[in-house]
Amino acid sequence: MSTGNIMFSTNVFPSKMATPRLSCSFKNGVVGLGNCTKVPRNVNMEKLQHSYIFREIDRHELMHKEKYPHGTVIDLGIGDTTEPLPTVITSSMIDFVHGLSTKEGYKGYGPEQGEKCLRKAIADTLYKDLGIKPVEVFVSDGAQCDITRLQLLLGSNVKRAVQDPSYPAYIDSSVIIGQNGEFLAGQYKNIEYMKCGPQTNFFPDLSIVPRTEIIFFCSPNNPTGHAATRKQLEQLVDFAKVNGSIIVFDSSYSAYITDDSPKSIYEIPGAKEVAIEVSSFSKFAGFTGVRLGWTIVPEELLYANGFPVLHDFDRIMCTCFTGASNIAQAGGLACLTPEGFKALKLQTLHYMENARILVDSLASLGLTVHGGENAPYIWVHFPGSKSWDFFAEILDKTHIITVPGSGFGPGGEEFIRISAFGHRETIIEASQRLKYLFCYKC
Repeated sequence: MSTGNIMFSTNVFPSKMATPRLSCSFKNGVVGLGNCTKVPRNVNMEKLQHSYIFREIDRHELMHKEKYPHGTVIDLGIGDTTEPLPTVITSSMIDFVHGLSTKEGYKGYGPEQGEKCLRKAIADTLYKDLGIKPVEVFVSDGAQCDITRLQLLLGSNVKRAVQDPSYPAYIDSSVIIGQNGEFLAGQYKNIEYMKCGPQTNFFPDLSIVPRTEIIFFCSPNNPTGHAATRKQLEQLVDFAKVNGSIIVFDSSYSAYITDDSPKSIYEIPGAKEVAIEVSSFSKFAGFTGVRLGWTIVPEELLYANGFPVLHDFDRIMCTCFTGASNIAQAGGLACLTPEGFKALKLQTLHYMENARILVDSLASLGLTVHGGENAPYIWVHFPGSKSWDFFAEILDKTHIITVPGSGFGPGGEEFIRISAFGHRETIIEASQRLKYLFCYKC
């Protein structure tokens, strides 16, 4: 086989002599073919339940497409952005790339913590008047990666609390790091599940939450779409101070807040002494594929022995990371210019209008609908149902991918999460299909 002037042989690799293959049996009944080593499997990996939720949804999507090869699938599941990046942002990235082909413009490794100009832009633009210093900003390849790095930073000897429901990476990464315990009745014994459903106004009753060293908290929440009020976050910060805990605050969807709910935990007095904030360019800038995020670790945040947490996180970044792509950082810098910020605001408005269309359509059918006001997620309640069963019914009858609520924790059972990320015509089509389904069921 040839391509241009390059010749490829289909027989590049000589056939190997046949070697005996052994069968290794696993406790879940899966059998792997191959030579078993004498290395035991990580016991923490064995404790993970099933596959990662979005990987499981991908599997269902592939099966559905095989069953309905001519069906037009609409993906309102994982929450991937769909609108093109503004030209002001891509132009900056293109200019940077062209510069890499010149002697003057070439750059190799950058600082593990991120380029100084971007760290300053994040502090000055997104945390204006909150007193965040550039040295406290750590640029990364995304919030999910930073969550895992923070787990490595905090170690396995501290107990964690999570919202229920919440983004599954908080729990799964806790399990992988070794802070889990037995899995009983849908929960890990050593993880505190804080009920954050409609019955508690999507905020935990802190009077009954036991002390944990670490509290994972996402606002606006994924999957419910609820943004915590100022009063609620004041209670959370006070709770952390009384208990000597650290809050890991995920603000990845803060750009979608439309009311006066805080966009950063640092809007709350005293939060710098008890909170780390994780955020991302993925959803507010459409960088889901470009990959860029950041974490704030205030200088005031100290361990029990008085040692600054910032110093240890800096070591984690230097040891486990070689810095975000300089091309992505050029794009991130353009996002934070007045022109870039204005263009991105139009995109967030587009997705929130999508959310309004979905909410209005579902609510008109008498369904109980939450979210869609401060985040591009709609949280729909189907009392008495199993969320995976309802996910399967929606997929089978409408060719629409959603996310079963139980994938976000036991508190998500009976719910379905619907994403508002999509082209307008796709959202309108999805609304019509869902209306037809639920009208038919009625």
